[in-house]
Amino acid sequence: MLDPQAQDLMNLMIDKGIPPVHTQTPTEARASYRARRSFTQPDAPEVGRVQELSFQHSGVDIAVRVYHPAAVSPALPALVYLHGGGWTIGDLDTHDVLCRSLCQQAGGVVVAVDYRLGPEHKFPAGYDDAVAAWQWVASQAAALGIDPARIAIGGDSAGGNLAAAACLGLRDLGLKPVLQLLIYPSTLMAPETASYQTNGQGYMLTRESMAWYSGNYLRGPQDTLDWRASPQLATSHANLPPALVLTAGFDPLRDEGLMYADALSRAGVPAQYICFERQIHGFITMGRVLQEANTAVAVCAQALRTAWTQG
Repeated sequence: MLDPQAQDLMNLMIDKGIPPVHTQTPTEARASYRARRSFTQPDAPEVGRVQELSFQHSGVDIAVRVYHPAAVSPALPALVYLHGGGWTIGDLDTHDVLCRSLCQQAGGVVVAVDYRLGPEHKFPAGYDDAVAAWQWVASQAAALGIDPARIAIGGDSAGGNLAAAACLGLRDLGLKPVLQLLIYPSTLMAPETASYQTNGQGYMLTRESMAWYSGNYLRGPQDTLDWRASPQLATSHANLPPALVLTAGFDPLRDEGLMYADALSRAGVPAQYICFERQIHGFITMGRVLQEANTAVAVCAQALRTAWTQG
């Protein structure tokens, strides 16, 4: 059964006259997504300090926001975080509360990445930025107060897609994050899953909006077959980081997350799969109105602490 709080939220979105994302321009959708924070996200928790930095790769400047916990240590573990938003919307501010919460609850540094978005920057720009961001954090570990042996990567939705794909690319470079934290990730760009059919209308994220998002990101249909866009299609999922894959029961992307966790497990990669059966896509950032969002954040923080301890 759908969480009554989730139904109330969707009714509230209708009452506020928020149009479906696929009927908006990217500029309009970005503004709408940012405005939604005021009535869906909890208050921002305090952390030790926040740095606004940037790095350059391939002639491109990428902004990052670095959250440090209150506890001081010479070499803290870290999470490189990639925000959701369909490769089109979202930024450092839309996921500020989530990153602060993970920093505070997990007790590590969180590096949020303002990767390039479509349609201005087509695939594989976002993927390239994700790989480069993890490499930059590892290379700057001493300056950032980070233990280079304990750097995880994660993200929600499109960010989960980028995190999963980045792990594949990093593996091929001989690099391995200590954990991939995949929150309702997109792992297959042309899905024909049961959840895509049953949950494709009426639960916030729709088939139409997914087509709009992927159309903004991809250059054409051929990109759906590229493992950097569809990590499920990688030739091998062996020797990848341990994973926590978190999904929502009323999400069209639910089955993609389950399929990816299964692919990792079959390849010998430790993969924990948790489905919040009553929830909708995007729920983890909406803790002001969805109580289970706060539970999900705590689950992610615990997974990070475990991976960092083992790392």
